[in-house]
Amino acid sequence: MTVLLWILGILALPVVIAAVWFTGVFVKELFSPSPPGPDEAEQAAQRLGLLPAEEQDTEHAAPLPEEWSAAVTAVRGGDWRPAAELLGDIGRDWERRSTVTALLGTIAAEEDAWLLAWEAARPEDPDAAVVRVQSTVHLAWELRGSLLAENTTREQFDGFHRMLAAAREEVARAAALNPDDPTPYIVEIWVALGLGYSHAEMDKLWAQITTRAPHHYGAHYAALQYWCAKWRGSEELAFEFAERAAAEAPLGSLLTVLPLVAHFEHDSSTGVAADGTPEMVARVDAGLADAAAAAAADPGRPGLAQLRHLLAFYLHLQDRHEAALEQFKLVDGYVDAVPWSYRGDGAAAYYCRVRNETARAADLL
Repeated sequence: MTVLLWILGILALPVVIAAVWFTGVFVKELFSPSPPGPDEAEQAAQRLGLLPAEEQDTEHAAPLPEEWSAAVTAVRGGDWRPAAELLGDIGRDWERRSTVTALLGTIAAEEDAWLLAWEAARPEDPDAAVVRVQSTVHLAWELRGSLLAENTTREQFDGFHRMLAAAREEVARAAALNPDDPTPYIVEIWVALGLGYSHAEMDKLWAQITTRAPHHYGAHYAALQYWCAKWRGSEELAFEFAERAAAEAPLGSLLTVLPLVAHFEHDSSTGVAADGTPEMVARVDAGLADAAAAAAADPGRPGLAQLRHLLAFYLHLQDRHEAALEQFKLVDGYVDAVPWSYRGDGAAAYYCRVRNETARAADLL
């Protein structure tokens, strides 16, 4: 599982979700009935300086800021102090806080000696506590594995549920240490998915989040997963949640991504007609305006790259190739985002296939 989705607001955990719930969307015919040879499309991309599949970063949706990379390097070397300093500097920027804790928690799930040292040095540090929550939840999903339920062992399920139960206690502790922070509750959404919170329980959890951060990108992305038909909701509930959140959010919040994600998650068609309806064109146009506003205010905003990836995908499907290529240029080199990440090890190849065809089609305009 990769670090993405909280970087895209997302969390590393959606990658496991993606693998468990592989959808039929990928059988769409992306190209014309008689597509050009691969060399022509590749050459079009190369002329623009776009990177080949082997040079795409499959662990991130966008490049990490320098100070984030430094903290990651330090913790991998056993030193927790740069991570603690980074979270201290981020302060109440909840979007960045949840993204960084997801990044650190994923690393701690692999090796947590540095986090144990941090906890020993500062037992009541809310930053260490929230990283621990993220690590426990990530580890739970790792124990669960990516196979369908019928192919998952009882031992895996037992470990999964045991870890998620422990995470609930850690959420309560982290929240008590920093009552204003929505991050522990955001992480708990992935506990809700695994343990099967009722709709009433989810509503209570959601209230804890939105009173603290009403338009948080990562929180909304995670909550939408809960409301999808493949988890605890339905197609109707997912779209209701997505459309309402997008309509109520200010321009630049990036929440226009939600209807696009809801469409992606529930689209089982094998053609592209459903992706080019007036409603879908309007959704993509709203996303373009949202991305432009977010970039003008904060070019490094968490979630911006994830929205751009989906915009590039749907602009391509709508034959709006010049606009799609503009988005591809802005994200090229990093492919840990929907829709590419749902392809697992094939993410980079899938991304380049669509991007290259976009580049060639734009050449012909």
